Amino acid sequence: MDVDIGNALSSVASPGVSRESLERLDEQVADAHERIEAGMDEAEHGYAALNLPERTDPDEIRTAVEPVADAEALITVGIGGSALGAATITNALADESDTEAVYLDNVDPEWISGHLERLPLENAAINVVSRSGTTAETLANFLVVRDAFEDAGVDWTERTIVTTGESGPLRDLSNRHDLPSLKVPDGVPGRFSALSAVGMVAAAVCGHDLEALLAGAAAEAETLSGSLFDCPAYAYGATSYALDARGAGMNAMVPYAESLETYSEWFAQLWAESLGKDDLGQTPLRALGATDQHSQLQLYRAGPRDKVITFVTPRAGEDRAIPETDVEELAYLGDSTLGALLEAEFEATEASLAAAGRPNVRVELERVDEYELGGLLYGMEAACVLAGELYGVDTFEQPAVEWAKRATRGLLGGGEFEEAGAVAEKTELRVER
Repeated sequence: MDVDIGNALSSVASPGVSRESLERLDEQVADAHERIEAGMDEAEHGYAALNLPERTDPDEIRTAVEPVADAEALITVGIGGSALGAATITNALADESDTEAVYLDNVDPEWISGHLERLPLENAAINVVSRSGTTAETLANFLVVRDAFEDAGVDWTERTIVTTGESGPLRDLSNRHDLPSLKVPDGVPGRFSALSAVGMVAAAVCGHDLEALLAGAAAEAETLSGSLFDCPAYAYGATSYALDARGAGMNAMVPYAESLETYSEWFAQLWAESLGKDDLGQTPLRALGATDQHSQLQLYRAGPRDKVITFVTPRAGEDRAIPETDVEELAYLGDSTLGALLEAEFEATEASLAAAGRPNVRVELERVDEYELGGLLYGMEAACVLAGELYGVDTFEQPAVEWAKRATRGLLGGGEFEEAGAVAEKTELRVER
C-alpha cells in the first residue's frame, strides 16, 4: 500500500501536523521500531503477528480444507477476530469464487435462522473458529448449525473444519470426531490473525491464492524501517497518533470500493480494541464511498473538527461504460464509465475536505486482489502496533472485553461472576408510551 499524508499537514488542515512535528516524532518512531523488531525476533505475544507472512503454511491449510473443497457454501462460525479477517478477504474477492462465504458472527436468532433456511446445507461446510473453544456466541451458533445439519440429514462430522487452540472444548471435539483441524498461532491475538489459518481457511475453500496473500504481506513487512518517511505503515500509524493528540479523536475509514466494505469493519476492531486503553485511543468510524458522501460528508466537512478521514482507493479495476442518453443534462455521463465516475467522486470528496481544512489521508492499492489485500492487512496491523507504542498502551490485550464476557457467562448460569451482579444495579429512568 502507498500512503499520502499531505492533506493531514497543518499547512492544509486543522487539526493538522506540521512537517517539523513529524520529523521530531520520527525519533520516537525509530525507538518504537527497535522495540517492534525485538518483539518480532523473540516472537513475543502480539508482535508475533507481524511474523505471519513467513510462519503461515498455505499447504497445511489447503490439506485441511480438502474434504470440503467442493462446498457450494462455507459457513464460518466465529466472532470478532475469528471472523472479520476471513470475511474481509472473501468478501473483497467474492466475484472470483463459486463458493458463497457466510459468516455467523452474531447471535440474532431471526438472522441465524434466515441463513440456515436459505443455504443448501447438503452442499455446505462448517468452519468453526475459536482460540479458547469457549466463546459463548461461537459455541452457541455452532451447536445451532450442527443441529440444522442433522435435521437436513447431513453428517456434520464430514463437513466441519476446526481452527482452535491446543486445548479446550473445540480441540476435544475435533479429536473425538477426527475432524480436520488447524491451530490458532501462538502469540497472535484474534484481531491480528487474518494472515493465519484463522483468516485463510475460508479463502482456501473459496479458491483464492493464499501464496499471493502472504507475498503481499511479506512485501509490506519489508518496508518496516526506523523512519515514518520510508514506511507507509508507520507513516499512517504515526500520523493518526499525531492527529489524535491534536484533537482528531475519530478516524473515519472510507474505502472507495464496494468490495472493501468489510475491511472497514475489520479495521474498526483492530483500531478500537488495540488502542482504546487508559482513556486513550482514536475512535474508528465506518463509511463507504461513494455511498456515504450522501449520508456523512456533511458532518465530515462542516461538523466538529474532531475527525481524520482515511480514504482507501484502488488505482485499477474492472469498469463499465455508462450508456448514452438523449437527456441533455445527463449527456456528459454517456461519454464516461462507472469507474471514472467513482474516481471523480473520490477526488472531489478528498478535495472538498481539503478545501474545508479537514485532515484526510489517502491509502492507495494497485487493485483489489490477493497480493494487495495481504499488503493492506499487514500494513494496517503494523500501523496499529506502531501507534500503540507511541501511545504507550498494551496494544495486544483487551481487559474491558473480558469484563463483559464474564458478565454474560454469569447471566447464563455458566458460573459465579461478580460482573453479572452489575446488571441488576443498572440505573433506570424510563419514559414509556
